[in-house]
Amino acid sequence: MKEKEWTYAKAGVDIDQKSLAISALVGHLKYRRSGTVRMIDLPGQFTGLMDLGDRVLTLATDGVGTKLLVAEALGKWDTVGIDCMAMNVNDTICVGAEPIAFVDYIALDKPNDKITEQIGVGLNKASELANVDLVGGEIAVLPEMVNGIDLSGTALGMLDRKDMVTGQDIMEGDAIIGLRSSGIHSNGMTLARKVLQSAGISFKDEVDGLDQPIGLELLTPTEIYVRDVLRVVKAVKVTGMVDVTGGGLKNFVRLKKGLQYSITDPIEPQPIFKVIQKMGGVTDLEMYKTFNMGMGYGIVLPREGVEEALSILGEKGQVVGRVIKGSGCGIPSLKVHYDTY
Repeated sequence: MKEKEWTYAKAGVDIDQKSLAISALVGHLKYRRSGTVRMIDLPGQFTGLMDLGDRVLTLATDGVGTKLLVAEALGKWDTVGIDCMAMNVNDTICVGAEPIAFVDYIALDKPNDKITEQIGVGLNKASELANVDLVGGEIAVLPEMVNGIDLSGTALGMLDRKDMVTGQDIMEGDAIIGLRSSGIHSNGMTLARKVLQSAGISFKDEVDGLDQPIGLELLTPTEIYVRDVLRVVKAVKVTGMVDVTGGGLKNFVRLKKGLQYSITDPIEPQPIFKVIQKMGGVTDLEMYKTFNMGMGYGIVLPREGVEEALSILGEKGQVVGRVIKGSGCGIPSLKVHYDTY
């Protein structure tokens, strides 16, 4: 039984406060290096960009977040390495870049070879899925700073400057293709955990509507979209791409302004989302700005390229909407709309 109408902010993660904290940091980051290799300053991108003339290097960094607490509770660490890499390489491909190298960072309170071995299993599997070399990393033992384990990483990507997808070519009438997620991925986990905790549900419990204990459902690794998306980008003109991670559907607002990204045929959310929403009394507006809700990645492209793109993606992709006049993004059928990220 739900105890209250849960929101991400009530669970302890206030997105608006986070945005203010980011702005406070970024406001001081004004220095730009001299020399031939310099940053490409394009607001709203999912990865950093460095200009090498005809080539562009990309850098993306992210972590697994509180999904690690679920792994700890279940003693199952062999999939979180996939999440770590996925969160970074999926950001990398948003500009059309191919991820080529990765470094990981593990901070822990005490060395534990059994846990780091399992994390290595996941990182190696992710390297194969993303076709990335794991070229190094760091394990830091910080008993006075860390209580448990934190896992993050950074991905390096590369592409030809002429092939960069910036979002600035998006036009009214473009189609939006959604790629199905594998589940909750690695965002909104704090809200999910708080909802379960308030309902007296443990990660080992069976819950109606799910095929496995809810903790294992939450640990389903983040989908890695690299190979499919890069095939689409090589085959057809793509005008914009979105990694639907923190902020959920609001990530579309990061694309070209002055247009509305209308999701008229959303992907059906997996049962895990319905369980969380019902158990926590979470509104549609809150769900779609916190979780991916079944759509882990979005591709915006001219309508003439849709058929070929779908033939490449197969069952993984579907047309979920289109670009229209207006602003922001939303799902008209659910009366869900966001104007800011």
